[in-house]
Amino acid sequence: MVGYSGRVTDPGHPPKPRILDVGCGIHKQPAAIGIDRNPASRADVLCDLDYFPYPFADNSFDRLLAIHVIEHVADVIATMEEFHRLVRPGGTVRIETPHYTDFSSFCDPTHRSHLNSFSFRYFGDDHGGFGYYTKARFREISIRVKLLSFWKWLGFEFLVNRFPRYRRFWEHYLCFVVRGKAMYFEFEVVKSSCSLSSTG
Repeated sequence: MVGYSGRVTDPGHPPKPRILDVGCGIHKQPAAIGIDRNPASRADVLCDLDYFPYPFADNSFDRLLAIHVIEHVADVIATMEEFHRLVRPGGTVRIETPHYTDFSSFCDPTHRSHLNSFSFRYFGDDHGGFGYYTKARFREISIRVKLLSFWKWLGFEFLVNRFPRYRRFWEHYLCFVVRGKAMYFEFEVVKSSCSLSSTG
């Protein structure tokens, strides 16, 4: 395991956040540690994202980025649990993925999961009674849905993102006509004192 908990800091400046870019490909985010299984990528560490644990200690990162990655993994819940392990309490996770009604969700044969804007609710308080699937908890900071340009121009994107009840109505009744394009999730990692003591 590689730990990134120790940081040399300038007393006059706050420490830089430790960022993990999961599945970084050739567009690794600046100042991040990149992981990918493809040696042609810009990864700092090569590893298969479907095999756990990733080679880092618990709570190694302040922020984790998974940009168009989650739809490729074999097990979404196990992957989210690994993200939870790697990020410190109060740290953040950014996930970007296609909406399942977009052409791009199904045209790529490497996509294993086709998700909507409620697909990660099992990890939060609003899990609809299905929170027993996992003990990993994330607090939803924000969700933004991008629609196809025509629907954005007509104002549907504003409504979907401004009013949570409208987003639910759109997912249930309208999304196969007013089609989505991409989704952007921001989560805060929530860890109980019990889980911290067990991993410490």
